[in-house]
Amino acid sequence: MLLPEAKLYIDGVIRTAAGGKTYDKIGPWTGEVVGKAAEASRADVEAAIVAARRAFDTTDWSTRHSYRHGLLTRFRDQLRANREKLVEIVRHEAGSALGAAFGAQVDGAIEGASDLLEIFPNIQWEVDRGSRRQYGINTARQVLREGVGVVGAITPWNVPLYVNLAKVVSALLAGCTVILKPAPETPLAGAILAEFAVAAGFPAGVFNVITSSDPAMAGEMLVTDPRVDLITFTGSTAVGKRIMEKGAATLKRVFLELGGKSANIILDDAPDFAASVMRSIVTFHAGQGCAISTRLLIPRSRYQEAVAALQKAYDGFASRWGDFNDPTQVMGPVISKRQLDRVVSYVELGKKDGAKLLAGGNIRTDKGGGFFLEPTCFIDVSNKMRIAREEIFGPVLVVIPYEDDEDAIRIANDSDYGLSGVVFSGDKERAMRVARRMRTGSVSINGGMCIAGDLPFGGYKSSGIGREWGLEGIEEYLETKTIGVAA
Repeated sequence: MLLPEAKLYIDGVIRTAAGGKTYDKIGPWTGEVVGKAAEASRADVEAAIVAARRAFDTTDWSTRHSYRHGLLTRFRDQLRANREKLVEIVRHEAGSALGAAFGAQVDGAIEGASDLLEIFPNIQWEVDRGSRRQYGINTARQVLREGVGVVGAITPWNVPLYVNLAKVVSALLAGCTVILKPAPETPLAGAILAEFAVAAGFPAGVFNVITSSDPAMAGEMLVTDPRVDLITFTGSTAVGKRIMEKGAATLKRVFLELGGKSANIILDDAPDFAASVMRSIVTFHAGQGCAISTRLLIPRSRYQEAVAALQKAYDGFASRWGDFNDPTQVMGPVISKRQLDRVVSYVELGKKDGAKLLAGGNIRTDKGGGFFLEPTCFIDVSNKMRIAREEIFGPVLVVIPYEDDEDAIRIANDSDYGLSGVVFSGDKERAMRVARRMRTGSVSINGGMCIAGDLPFGGYKSSGIGREWGLEGIEEYLETKTIGVAA
């Protein structure tokens, strides 16, 4: 065992599951067991719901704003103090390469938590809307903000710590109580937060963690239970739709961060055109990121130049991935055998549909016993092909030619998704005109960072509903109350 056991955290107690049941955690690098996690029962989930409901309804947690901020500051300090431990968890559980683990996986997550703490004082809990005479009555009016209630947070395996913190810190700052249900593949990235909550002095019941190998049982209990007021989910669009359907029976508030098939538009006047193209290869965390731009749109007038640059980029990257101990590498395996099979099926589909395989496409057993697939690139792709329309969630880039700016915008928007996007141009005003017309939740121009802890993140269309991070992310967990007092 390389990792400690992931245990449950219910009503302030870190404990085993009912009956002591556990399940094995398979490491993506080796394909072997790297740890165990508590196998929660329905009774364990019930206990977590009861604890969270009681903590919200019968304590002053939701009204003590500065108290919550102080506790979560101490919680954030625990994250910083345990940075190395967190890196080891995401390496072994999520299959993160060392360069990505120290970067976005852990440091980005901690920085994001700090951003939320800094933003928190900007929330206006009470706003005086002035007096007004209406229907013969003089009324003094106030608008109040308060926590929604009990939150069920269902999180994915790709950047588990980052998403866990986005939901948990935002919801707790808002005055909600939380039940975190991490993905079966990455239980410890959720369970470890219980240790930090205890160290920070969280009251019993305000934060709970449930782990399970069953991808549906605990989540469906949270989604269908009327005692849970809000569900926040990050994951596939198909599961997001099911959550909306199941949550409708209780009119539960639901917000979702779902899939993406983001477009990277390189305009014909992009400075250092070849370098911009070469940086577009999909390698970070083996392409397992919802906001990664996996459709590369290239002007037809410079298409062959772009293909040559891509060939050079993939040839140069061939020996720079899949090493567990190299701190400069950002690409390791995909998360599981199931995911590997899924990505390979799309590679075969791309070939069948007539796209040309420029690079990669092969399983690499020489990298170890885990789930390794080469960085892969298809050229001569039509936006109608399934590899251009469906989220693959692996190291696969598709390259699509376009005629002019209007055609590029049309292709970028011709998608069920709308999560993120990229534009490169030597003319910032031209790039801004293109970015404004992209139907997507965030756009990077010339490498600008559009995703950060102090900025709202989320998507249009099938990429989701609502926003995570930033002030807007905290406000997702707030209700609005209006009070009129007769003067």
